[in-house]
Amino acid sequence: MSETELVLRSTRVVTPQGTRAASVVVKDGRIAAVLPHDAEAPAGARTRDFGDDVLLPGLVDTHVHVNDPGRTEWEGFWTATRAAAAGGITTLVDMPLNSLPPTTTTAHLDTKREVARSKAHIDVGFWGGAIPGNVKDLRPLHDAGVFGFKCFLSPSGVDEFPEVDQEQLAAALGEIAGFDGLLIVHAEDPGHLDAAPEPHGAKYADFLASRPRASENDAIAGLIALARRLDARVHVLHLSSSDALPLIAAAKREGVKITVESCPHFLTLTAEEIPDGATEFKCCPPIREAANQDALWEGLADGTIDCIVSDHSPSTADLKTADFGAAWGGISSLQLGLPAIWTEARKRGHTLDDVVRWMATAPAALVGLGRKGAIEPGRDADFAVLAPEETFTVDPQALQHRNKITAYAGKTLHGVVRSTWLRGRQITDGATLTEPTGELLERPHRG
Repeated sequence: MSETELVLRSTRVVTPQGTRAASVVVKDGRIAAVLPHDAEAPAGARTRDFGDDVLLPGLVDTHVHVNDPGRTEWEGFWTATRAAAAGGITTLVDMPLNSLPPTTTTAHLDTKREVARSKAHIDVGFWGGAIPGNVKDLRPLHDAGVFGFKCFLSPSGVDEFPEVDQEQLAAALGEIAGFDGLLIVHAEDPGHLDAAPEPHGAKYADFLASRPRASENDAIAGLIALARRLDARVHVLHLSSSDALPLIAAAKREGVKITVESCPHFLTLTAEEIPDGATEFKCCPPIREAANQDALWEGLADGTIDCIVSDHSPSTADLKTADFGAAWGGISSLQLGLPAIWTEARKRGHTLDDVVRWMATAPAALVGLGRKGAIEPGRDADFAVLAPEETFTVDPQALQHRNKITAYAGKTLHGVVRSTWLRGRQITDGATLTEPTGELLERPHRG
């Protein structure tokens, strides 16, 4: 039996039973016990007392485009995982596209893992991709440990990751349901997009009109019907349209195996505030109006939306031209998700317990990582230490992202991440980071 190596103490520790004063005991990189705040530390244990700063479980971000290898000038495992660590994230799952090659075969997965292995400052897992013609690759990818499969119902923006049509979607989902896998879906209906006005020019209103809510709503309705018919597990990515919430809530009540995420940009930014030409705000589906945002928060509060993840989708500055039709669509927010969400959540009467549920516990549960996402015995000793009352103004040059572009530039946010810990080791003090100690994760076996 190993000796206790560490005791972390705070007057505010966010646990599944609520926030309370506690001492968290760490052995062999795992949480061994959560004790009263004044419990005596075992002999020989190091103790860190964080005072009134809040001890959170490390966040889990299941929607990150790392783009490495192949488009590493956009982002890479070294910079992405440093940004994540600086933002209190201790686990991320990498999306299968925007890298070259995309993660659509086991050979491509091997390439990804080899590139990531020495660069990961936090723990990293991988999604596989479902594209036309690769149904035969899905089971081998599942067996190789991907956490599930992503597909697009409309063009992805990169030629090497095409969208699937309805017949291809049914074939992929039927295969995935056969081994109880998870399909995660960029749900925008291409017919609605084709019928909408073409986006062009600097006006955000024109871009918003090109991605109507009906595109999301109908795509989600079709996905629900297919998941019901095949008894399959599906997950709706980056929900933007609040109009789809009643459909999703009804499907959940019926027992359809559907989960849903939204993102910090949909929950903290509004169409009304986006200046002309400010394509750092461009993403697909788009940031919508304030009233839509209010309804998304209601969906979070009632459990229709399960989790909040970044959809960090960076690019080089030259791809963010002032033309909303031509600019790359993606928002860089990996380092800022926690303070952005906390700033808005506290205004709306939510607590850090809620934020932890949405940004740590639920994403961990989505991908089956039972060792992540909560401060309780048996979980990995992954933590973020947050000063929730402190504010800072976002300076893009201070971010760890490779390209210093962000829709949050100049915003004043609540919540300063003091330090981040991975399996009981401090990996950042908010300013400097240690050398990479992250591990590559595989999907746990279900059952």
